[in-house]
Amino acid sequence: MSSYYHSYIDGSWVNSEEKFIVMNPATGTVIASVDQCGADHIDQAVAAAKRAFSEWAALGPAGRSELLLKWSQILIERADHFAQLETAQTGKPIIMTETFDIPFSIDNLRFFAGAARVVPGMAVTEYVPGHQSSIRREPLGVVGLIAPWNYPMNMAVWKLGPSLAAGNTVRDQTGKLDSADDDRDGGGPAQ
Repeated sequence: MSSYYHSYIDGSWVNSEEKFIVMNPATGTVIASVDQCGADHIDQAVAAAKRAFSEWAALGPAGRSELLLKWSQILIERADHFAQLETAQTGKPIIMTETFDIPFSIDNLRFFAGAARVVPGMAVTEYVPGHQSSIRREPLGVVGLIAPWNYPMNMAVWKLGPSLAAGNTVRDQTGKLDSADDDRDGGGPAQ
């Protein structure tokens, strides 16, 4: 399963001179070679997320919800591929990635798609007598996320789902052992 992966920044594949090897920690088998991004790549990704912010936030809850549901559907359609990839890069037994990691990630995306449309709690009230307080839920901007190597899909979804549902844009970083999971055919919103 040895593959080569470039970085995907601002809608384009970006090459890096430095590379690192992704190995299956259970077998020691090389599964991929991945671009090693530096500070300039991070700056490019953050700048792209800043440029995308106003358009993404303007989609509103319904638009963001629909895209998160579309992403979950693509993961359903490609569940076998992602289970194999998760097993290869984490060393977990395939039964765990097929029955927990991928289904749980799909379920979480669906949950956050629904949560995008719900604003829980009181929005305006008097928390202190005579003083009106309001809670305003609005996107903040670019969110930096880091997912660890041992649950790359789950942890990325747990962080991407609420951030994107709320209208923020994201600069996502996977751990060195799992960077082969940066599969843009997986339907997730691009950096």
